[in-house]
Amino acid sequence: MPFPRVYRRSSERGDRKQIKKPSVSIFFSLSLPPQARPACKERFPAGSAPVIHRTRRGGAENPSPRDTALSFPHRHELVSFLAGSATARPFPRPTPVRQRQRAAMLRGCTAGPPGPLRRALPAAAPAVRLRLRECVVRIPEAGAVLDILEKCPESQRKGEFPVVVFEGLDATGKTTVTQSVKDALGAVLLRSPPACISQWRTIFDEEPTPIRRAFYAAGNYILASEIAKASTQAPVIVDRYWHSTAAYTIATETDGNIQNLPPDHDAVYKWPEDLLKPDLVLLLTVSPEERARRLEGRGLERTKEEAELEANSLFRQRIEESYRRMVNPACQEVDASPSKEEVFKTVLQLIKKHCAL
Repeated sequence: MPFPRVYRRSSERGDRKQIKKPSVSIFFSLSLPPQARPACKERFPAGSAPVIHRTRRGGAENPSPRDTALSFPHRHELVSFLAGSATARPFPRPTPVRQRQRAAMLRGCTAGPPGPLRRALPAAAPAVRLRLRECVVRIPEAGAVLDILEKCPESQRKGEFPVVVFEGLDATGKTTVTQSVKDALGAVLLRSPPACISQWRTIFDEEPTPIRRAFYAAGNYILASEIAKASTQAPVIVDRYWHSTAAYTIATETDGNIQNLPPDHDAVYKWPEDLLKPDLVLLLTVSPEERARRLEGRGLERTKEEAELEANSLFRQRIEESYRRMVNPACQEVDASPSKEEVFKTVLQLIKKHCAL
């Protein structure tokens, strides 16, 4: 028996649109083939509970099976009957297995062109190397960074000691806290970009975003090799890592307020699969007023982005929200407004809790 076509009314005039999976909150109209009408009349006579007969324009009752509207609890029963099976569900909900199969199928499809964020934010070490090679002729320092990156092992494995990363805007207390934690735990303190390439930072800060981000991403992969070695001997404290690179890129490539950021769980918030992961990421935050007060006493040279943080509150909000949306690992937020002693105590408690120290 031919399968009935399911329609949904789109206006009071009776315009109909064919749909594959009807919504459960509306009435439906079944356009039945001629050979199905006797079976429908016999199984669902006019006035029976499962079927509500209406005209196309919603007027008086009309028992004609050519325009039968039925409520959701009985839709599957009628359609299954007409399809030849009283037990089959013609529109089953996808099972978890089917959902995983569909996700795997989509992953195997050819990806479309990357968006602006993906072009600005290299997602893996090969993409970083490729971007640096493209600018070696114009920027000789890119070749030097590339040489150091090529010497790093492709697969980085963390040692037995914990790795804790501190993230946050400038003047949130990262330098003070990281030094205090290093002394308390007898840890190794590392920074991004690492010392071996930090002398070229001012050069790359003047370059377009894709090249600038390739430099900082390369610094993360070089830093990962240093973390892998150091974590075999002592706990490792890291001042900035991948989350900073991603958060600043997302905020720079997005305009307006935080509503314009990529949605939660977007791929840009995920950690690169080929980059060594820390055990804990702590995000230090302070109020804008407190941060401005701390900056007044600092005479350090600032990058373009750091200068924009002071002049553009929306830019600052986008960075902070991007930090909060990072996943696997996510950031544990710490209020750094209290005294240095209180912040240090809070941080040490979190490290001992999450890293079993």
